[in-house]
Amino acid sequence: MASDVYFSDLRTDFGNNLLDKLNRVMKEAGIETIDFKDHYAAIKLHFGEPGNLAFLRPNWAKCVADEVRKLGGKPFLTDCNTLYVGGRKNALDHLDSANLNGYSPLSTGCQILIADGLKGTDDVEVPVDGKYVTAAKIGRAVMDADIFISLSHFKGHEATGFGGALKNIGMGCGSRRGKMEMHASGKPVVEQEKCIGCRKCAKICAHEGPVFENGKCHIDHDRCVGCGRCIAICPKDAIHEGTSSSNDLLNCKMMEYAKAVLQGRPSFHIAIAIDISPNCDCHSENDAPIVPNIGIFASFDPVALDQACADAVNSMPENPNTMLSTSKHELHDHFDDVHPDTNWKQGLEYAESIGLGTREYNLIKVK
Repeated sequence: MASDVYFSDLRTDFGNNLLDKLNRVMKEAGIETIDFKDHYAAIKLHFGEPGNLAFLRPNWAKCVADEVRKLGGKPFLTDCNTLYVGGRKNALDHLDSANLNGYSPLSTGCQILIADGLKGTDDVEVPVDGKYVTAAKIGRAVMDADIFISLSHFKGHEATGFGGALKNIGMGCGSRRGKMEMHASGKPVVEQEKCIGCRKCAKICAHEGPVFENGKCHIDHDRCVGCGRCIAICPKDAIHEGTSSSNDLLNCKMMEYAKAVLQGRPSFHIAIAIDISPNCDCHSENDAPIVPNIGIFASFDPVALDQACADAVNSMPENPNTMLSTSKHELHDHFDDVHPDTNWKQGLEYAESIGLGTREYNLIKVK
């Protein structure tokens, strides 16, 4: 059966702002049917890498937290630490980055907990009995919550095609060793003739994987964990996945991690499709949005939600002077045209096959 996905566009007028619309979308989608009374509710989102301005403003999170409190729950905002070098690799830096980007108890009305602790080692092994993962390593605070809410910024992604609810849940809730497990299926390689020796890959790597000889880079696979940050930062596209299946394996592992997070407790999912940048909010920059802003989506089904968002993006015209407008357009799909080595459909197909939801949906518009 098709799942219901609720949607509101971004048109407003006097006395009807975007936060009012988010509130109506949440209620129409059924958030009030969840028993929040005296229950801890994890609101999982991305606080944004310092330098990136495409992340969701804290106003959106406050709207969700306020609704949870109104329903008797105990909300907190959460994310896990990152593998790569940046502003969110440990809990102290992570909280500093969140504060820099406007997230605080004062601005959001609830506390912030970094789910996998100070150094990214505070996790729980959650049995999932998947094809690729037997026990997912999930941040402890995420698993301690009674109710799970995902609040996603829907955008493109250099490894998975797009980042939406399922990536926010699967990759985002993995501890540092969990992220390492998901990424470890593919190690990047360098096309020597394209490498200009700029060393940007070395600066972004947390594991000293890029090694330079005679001004050219190669990747030490004994050190590399396969996180793919070097691929995204290379200005000459000289670095790419070492195997054609690595992105597909990443998608599958990520979906199994999402299943570990969601199984056995109530969950609810919200996606905001604005500032649809071509790459992840983990970047310390954000390129121009590839399509116009779209709107607010919510559903109990994260698969249907991601499918609806992807379809909405692909139905939009391209923005001028973006990665999309300058791509070759060989695949006639916005995500595939921007990142032709990715396969976003494969992730949703696998998610559906392991019972995370359905790709079939009814889009219900909310004024």
